[in-house]
Amino acid sequence: MVQKWMIQDLKDRLADQKRDGLNEFLARFQPYDLAEMLIELEESEQIQFIAKLPAALGAEILEYADPELQYRILDRGTKETAASMLNEMSSDKVADLLLAIHPHQAGTLLELLPADYREKISALMQYPPESAGSLATVDYIAVRNYWTVEHTLQHVRKVGQDAEMVSYFYVLDNNGKLVGIVSLKQAILAKAGAKLEEIMLKDFVSVSARMDQREVATILSNYDLVALPVVSEEQRMIGIITVDDLIDVIHEEATEDFQKMGGSQPLEVPYFKNSFWKLFRKRIAWLLVLFVAEAYTGNVLRYFEDTLSEVIALAFFIPLLVGTGGNTGTQTVTTLVRALALGEVKPKDIFRVVRKEVATGLILGLCMGAATFLRAQLLGVGFDIGSVVAVTAIFIVIWASLIAAVLPLVLHKLRVDPAVVSGPFITTLVDGTGLIIYFTLAKLMLNL
Repeated sequence: MVQKWMIQDLKDRLADQKRDGLNEFLARFQPYDLAEMLIELEESEQIQFIAKLPAALGAEILEYADPELQYRILDRGTKETAASMLNEMSSDKVADLLLAIHPHQAGTLLELLPADYREKISALMQYPPESAGSLATVDYIAVRNYWTVEHTLQHVRKVGQDAEMVSYFYVLDNNGKLVGIVSLKQAILAKAGAKLEEIMLKDFVSVSARMDQREVATILSNYDLVALPVVSEEQRMIGIITVDDLIDVIHEEATEDFQKMGGSQPLEVPYFKNSFWKLFRKRIAWLLVLFVAEAYTGNVLRYFEDTLSEVIALAFFIPLLVGTGGNTGTQTVTTLVRALALGEVKPKDIFRVVRKEVATGLILGLCMGAATFLRAQLLGVGFDIGSVVAVTAIFIVIWASLIAAVLPLVLHKLRVDPAVVSGPFITTLVDGTGLIIYFTLAKLMLNL
């Protein structure tokens, strides 16, 4: 974990202008750690830091950054620095960056690439998001079936430095079709004069460029592979997908699944980069669906209206209100539990989280209050009771948002897994306190 003293140490070495001191610092950390430090620097320091790094290391660090930061550093540094970084970055990361920014900005960066490499990157950008083609890198080692092992190894020594991996060589025919795969182990153990067509694996596993990334991840896992070749419909080689890329896919898909389990649409970007309006839009649809699913309980109680007094009519909405509060809390806590697991949110961020969630809860509450009031009018219980129910819905949603924002962070601070406890605890707490809010407001508004 990156600490404040590391950031300050890096800043001091950048200000000192002594390359030996910076090199000593760099040797102590992994690229991922340096990327975390990069995020904490001022913009001018970020550009200065990247400019002082070897191109290969700078590119590896940038690959851990989000596209916005990648583009800002590349755009505001020198053209020479930007060109060297882009050429050292993995081709799939370059394609992701170019797709994430404005087409005009992407065109400017593309011009910094050699013509043949630019063409390959442009081809990758044509594939749909979350497909195998969009994940592929063109930085693989291509060989010919008539080459000897000795010739192949000489070729690997020449181009291997730029390859994503050298564990496998991909045998292509004159039309660029994939006809076989040779492992580095096979090449090392074979006779120097043996041809690749004699030792290559002809019965290999490949995936279509348009296959969904979930299926690709399943195939790689089932076959225990470290890389998968990606081919077009004509079996022409597009690129390869490595296991580290698919780990990212599995990570993303798991995040989506967690968020969907909480009744919320998945977030495309980290938690703090979403506005409260974006959170509202992600949650309101499912919240309304769950609202409709629970509304039938009011119909059951409505059947007994003739035997109940007007005040007893308040009981019609108890399941609806406490259910809405529980659903709101579940949505909030699911998002925060995952954000905690990913390190996007920390216990020290509690006040930022509360502000964001209460603002989101207010908008959600107003929407749910309007829906609840409409439901009350459809049941024909009168304007006064409808108003009580609507105002209660607003307060319960805000209250549930507040509790669900605080609880996961407190539990995490106490070293209790919030994913295990938060859901049922939120439901129980919101149910009980929601009833208190409901009947307190009823007494005040109906002068009971």
